Amino acid sequence: MNDLLRSFGRALSSVLHPRMLWLTLLPFALAAIVWGGVFWLSWQMLTGVARVWLDGWSFTTALYHLFDWFGFSSLRSVMAPFLVMVLAIPLIVVTVLLLIATVSMPGVVRYLSVRRFSGLEMRRGGTWYGGLAYALWTTLVCVVLLVLTLPLWLVPPFFALIPPLLWGWLTYRVMTYDALALHASREERLALVQRYRWPLLLIGIVSGLLGTLPSLLWISSIWFIALFPLITLAMMWVYALILVFSALWFGEYCLRALQRMRGQNPDWLDPPLQQPPQLPQLPS
Repeated sequence: MNDLLRSFGRALSSVLHPRMLWLTLLPFALAAIVWGGVFWLSWQMLTGVARVWLDGWSFTTALYHLFDWFGFSSLRSVMAPFLVMVLAIPLIVVTVLLLIATVSMPGVVRYLSVRRFSGLEMRRGGTWYGGLAYALWTTLVCVVLLVLTLPLWLVPPFFALIPPLLWGWLTYRVMTYDALALHASREERLALVQRYRWPLLLIGIVSGLLGTLPSLLWISSIWFIALFPLITLAMMWVYALILVFSALWFGEYCLRALQRMRGQNPDWLDPPLQQPPQLPQLPS
């Protein structure tokens, strides 16, 4: 627990460093271009499909009557855009996460390497392409789990437990690989993840809970539907900042754990030196 709190404090003190703020800009810009293009080209189509789906659902009819009874009839017109927003939020967050992991995480690790772990040997057990493939595969697994657990989201208390757990698992799997790719060998990374699985998952869950804070503001924008593009841009940058903080937290914790693991056994998982074969002694 001390290591978790110590790494949390150090990540918090570093997240507003100019270099860390700079690392939020490229993922933010790429996500804004991608999703801005999607919404620009297909917003009318998406809201139209959502409106048709809502109109064919009996629950929506009862909800509309409830709006009329309370005097909020104007909310009928924003339900379809609101549904599109709700469905888009997880996809946008995953996009920002993948961009942070592949674009910003190497810069975070280099920053930590220079400032705090300059004496830690780099054994390069992972690659950028390996991290990208691992992140895509983990994201696919997470999406499948998300779809399979959707019925449970209607049952208390699962609707409050499943999203942070899934987001925490995804963040922990993606960030851990990238945090250790430069310094740890493959064997060290696997051993460290096995040994510290639960603290790493806890960091991921806390990061997921932090990520729900901007989502609450995002969802509340149903009252300001006209400001949705501006709110979307602002929330993308907030997500990028939170994920850079998560990258710092994972990096601090993982590299400190790797340093301690090697200190306990300086020859940890190093391949043994090959001794030259001994020639038989000739009789004198």
